[in-house]
Amino acid sequence: MSFIQHLKDKRFFLILYVILMLFVSLIMIVNDDWQLASQNLLYTHIFCFFFASLYVIIGYYYRRSFYLKLKNLIDSKQEDFHVAMPEPQSYEQALYIQLIQKVHANHAEQLQKLVLEKRDHQDFIMSWIHEVKLPIAASHLLMENSAGKTTDFLVDKLEDELTKIDNYVEQALYYSRIDSFSKDYFITDVSLQNIVKNSVKKNAKYFITNRIRFHLDEGEQFVQTDSKWLAFIFNQILTNALKYTNEGGSISVLIEEDSKEKRIVIRDTGIGIKQEDLYRVFERGFTGTNGRTHTKSTGMGLYLAKQMALKLGHDISIQSQEGMYTRVIIHFPKMRNYYHFN
Repeated sequence: MSFIQHLKDKRFFLILYVILMLFVSLIMIVNDDWQLASQNLLYTHIFCFFFASLYVIIGYYYRRSFYLKLKNLIDSKQEDFHVAMPEPQSYEQALYIQLIQKVHANHAEQLQKLVLEKRDHQDFIMSWIHEVKLPIAASHLLMENSAGKTTDFLVDKLEDELTKIDNYVEQALYYSRIDSFSKDYFITDVSLQNIVKNSVKKNAKYFITNRIRFHLDEGEQFVQTDSKWLAFIFNQILTNALKYTNEGGSISVLIEEDSKEKRIVIRDTGIGIKQEDLYRVFERGFTGTNGRTHTKSTGMGLYLAKQMALKLGHDISIQSQEGMYTRVIIHFPKMRNYYHFN
């Protein structure tokens, strides 16, 4: 900070000084004795100018040390500059330092959040690449070992692998859109029965191949939601149920309603979930004991379903008993405000 800048900071004090001196001068001028008044006026101006100059100069050197340390800190490449801030010399400076430290803390928090999100994104991509390579590799093996196999058999098996790839690509697509959800939804009255039937039709081959029975309550229920996103949510839950239901098992879908909400209840007779894993199944990347031992899993299906349901104003809960059943419930509260969606 230069002395000129210091004077600019003290401009209001200097204006006050000039006004006071003009007032004092005026009082002295109206004195009857002009010679005495002129002497007193000269002494007063000299005396006041001396002390005003002394005040400004002392203030300059007193403040100068703080601003020099601050300037050196700005010019340095020190990363933790908020820790090395100079000691404040006034309450105003202390407030500014607190503001800088708060801004830095918020920035560090946001940066840490972005780093974690990037790490999670990289982990998902690596896991996704590994998973999508499996059906591709299986397709290559089918073609390499196609001798003696019928065309219908090969087409059927390749169709299975293509379906797996399609599911993985769809999951990655929705994962990439989850942060821009507010730009990509359209709320209408959606038939829950149609959502369920379309998803079952999409997975019909898996039902038939593994002889898994399906039951859906008759009746028609409508909810206000985005049909595309809800279809993805339900399909992730149904795919999960199929994945962990043994051959010959069953899956049933109930649509319920009470005074507070409507619900879709998806119940399977699969291997269930360990109690210690139950509260973590909606975490990003969590596969659990069954996900690691029974089948390969990215641990993203239920996480995406939960996040999308919350963004739509719905919710998902889960109940399970290991070795017996799993019940996943999609909740549709009757009191929602879609204008407040994020």
